[in-house]
Formats: sequence, structure tokens, C-alpha cells
Amino acid sequence: MIRDLLPGFAASAEAFDDGAHAPLFPEEETLMAGRQPRRRRQFATSRACARRALSDLGVQSAPILPGRHGEPRWPAGVVGSITHCDGYRAAVVARSGEAAAVGIDAEPGLPLPEGVRSLVASPREAASLARLGAREPRVPWDRLLFSAKEAAYKAWFPQARRWCALRDVSVQLGAGGTFTAVPPTLCPEGAGYEGRWLLHAGLLVTAVLCPADAPGLPPETVID
Repeated sequence: MIRDLLPGFAASAEAFDDGAHAPLFPEEETLMAGRQPRRRRQFATSRACARRALSDLGVQSAPILPGRHGEPRWPAGVVGSITHCDGYRAAVVARSGEAAAVGIDAEPGLPLPEGVRSLVASPREAASLARLGAREPRVPWDRLLFSAKEAAYKAWFPQARRWCALRDVSVQLGAGGTFTAVPPTLCPEGAGYEGRWLLHAGLLVTAVLCPADAPGLPPETVID
């Protein structure tokens, strides 16, 4: 699924269950010590996906430990993102010379729980959701908005190194499988990320991958 949303220079891997045993590096085992078995399996499968994707780039396997805010810490010269939800795990990586930012998210293809939409959507976005829902009711547009903002936030955070509310990420959804997202203080010109989305087999997947030479992204926004 995720492969369909990416340019050719990115590498990806995905899994739809945790059936196969995925070994962890000792540092990762220490991190998972005492965690619930379900959480450990989820972590291990996600890391296995990340290592398969890194292997496709020719990058040697190594521990992928979280940073202070839970973000995966990638090998030097690599940018990437990991996501997981019930029934799906995925990782995407690219060399930092080809991609400035990567963010992916996966969600169940269902509407958001009651009360969550108001925490995610601005008034303008809420109006857009109503219009899109009238045109294409099979798509859970509010969940898609949430997912697009999550993907954009994951791309933005490694450079910004600060938290922001999802309402602070401005997203415009397209019915044809695309979206644009503008996190706060992305760059002086206010340029945004171009993203893509896919709804398939009950899963909703979003991806943002900004090429390193994209116009409107100054050099200081490149993530190493």
C-alpha cells in the first residue's frame, strides 16, 4: 500500500500482522523490557519493517531507538518515518540527499470517535469536510484529515524539535488522493508539504515526502 504513495528513490516495507517473530537488538530489548507483549510485538514488527527498508537503501541494520519525544532516530544520512495501527505496520526511508522530510501515518478507515473532530479541524477545514463528505461519502474525511496532519507533523518535527497541536497544521484535502499540509513555521515563505493518501481494504494511509531540492524549502530545513 505505502509503496503506491512514494517516489522511486524512497524505500518502504509493510506488514499486516505480527505473526512472524521479529528479533530486536539488545538496546531495543532493554527498551521494551516490562512492556505488554502486544506492544513489544508491535514495536518489533515496526522495527523489522524499518530495517527491511533501510536494507533496500543499502544501509546496514542497526538499533532504531526513539528520541526524547518518541521519534525514531535514523542512521546518519537517512530520513524516515514509522507508523502502526491495528492490522498494519509500515516504515519509509530515503537518503537525506534526496529527501528533506518524510512522514507517514496509517489509520483504520473509519470516522473519528465522537468529539475528536473539533480538536483536529479548524472551522475552514470542518466546512471542507462537509463538502467532501457530500461528494464522496465512502471516505472517512475527518479521519483522513487527522492522518494527513499526523504525517505532516512527523515530517516537520525532526527539524522543528517542538510540539504543536494538530489544529496548528493546516491541511487541504483533495478528492483525487492528494493533499497539501502547512505546519507552523515550516519556512519563511510558508510553503507546505505535498502529500498523498490511499483508502484500501479498510485501511487509510497517508504520506508526505519532500524532495531535498523542493522549491520553497531553504537549506536550514533539511533533516539529517
